[in-house]
Amino acid sequence: MKLAAIDIGSNAVRCQISAVLHYGERYRLKRVEYVRYPLRLGEDVFATGRISEKKQDKFIKFLHALRLLMEVHDVAPNHYLVCATSAMRTAENGQEVAARIQQELDMTVQVIDGQAEAAYINRVIEHLLEDKKHYLHIDVGGGSTEFNIYHDRRKVASQSFEVGSIRRMQQEEAGLSTEAMRETWQRMEDWVTENGRRYHVTRAIGTGGNINKLYSLAQPQLDKPVTRARIATILDHLTSLSMDERVNVAMLNPDRADVIVPAGHIYLSAMQWANIHSMIVPDIGLKDGMLQALFEDHFEEFRPKDKHKPGSPQLTVQSRPTDVE
Repeated sequence: MKLAAIDIGSNAVRCQISAVLHYGERYRLKRVEYVRYPLRLGEDVFATGRISEKKQDKFIKFLHALRLLMEVHDVAPNHYLVCATSAMRTAENGQEVAARIQQELDMTVQVIDGQAEAAYINRVIEHLLEDKKHYLHIDVGGGSTEFNIYHDRRKVASQSFEVGSIRRMQQEEAGLSTEAMRETWQRMEDWVTENGRRYHVTRAIGTGGNINKLYSLAQPQLDKPVTRARIATILDHLTSLSMDERVNVAMLNPDRADVIVPAGHIYLSAMQWANIHSMIVPDIGLKDGMLQALFEDHFEEFRPKDKHKPGSPQLTVQSRPTDVE
């Protein structure tokens, strides 16, 4: 059987289709298809408060293509989830667009808040943590940033802030420095500083497309942490490059080249506020949590007919998934 997750972010729409594999008492999700398209709903929403008709049309065409892709992979109608985050929940017409998608494509889009987004990611993050360790998890999207603190594999604090890579980029390009912006940034700093001290965090976990790219540019040994100093060095280098140089010299995708620096500064600032010197970057995110939720919800359908043992399913989580085959 196969499961699919569609993550509608402020910068890009991602679709991952995974096969459920079973061996012995273990199950794992093997990625068989991954598609990412830089739709950038946040460009409209954070500038005008709405998703434009032009962007809506492109959005629906892309979702139609994903629906056909899922049909080709024999993904059952109840074996996929579509979740939208900051841009659609901020847009004045976000629910209207979701209703249009439902009517035209018969696809239900769940517009989730920051806490629900963090809860999905928590489903996979908790499997990668060590016992009796204290972690600050930082997830920077196009429109929002989520912070979670874990102790002994258990989440003990969380908070979502409407600060993200596209929001920051637009504000910086417009030369904006409003009181509201400063207040939000200060609240974010205060939360990380206070909770970092309260829970004695010593390790950071970073998720999101931009930290994944920074991690690959840092070129640490596979699955090893990247240091705060190394992140700062890379950000300084990228800041010194023009947009053309970021694309043609640093080899970044155009939709990554303009947001990676504002996103990187959020990760770096959070590490500084919490006095953390290194970060684990497991290359997992919302879509992985959605797939985990689908697996758990439909576990009885995957269980071999001759297996009726009680207890929770044991799902192996890969910190850095292998390439699609």
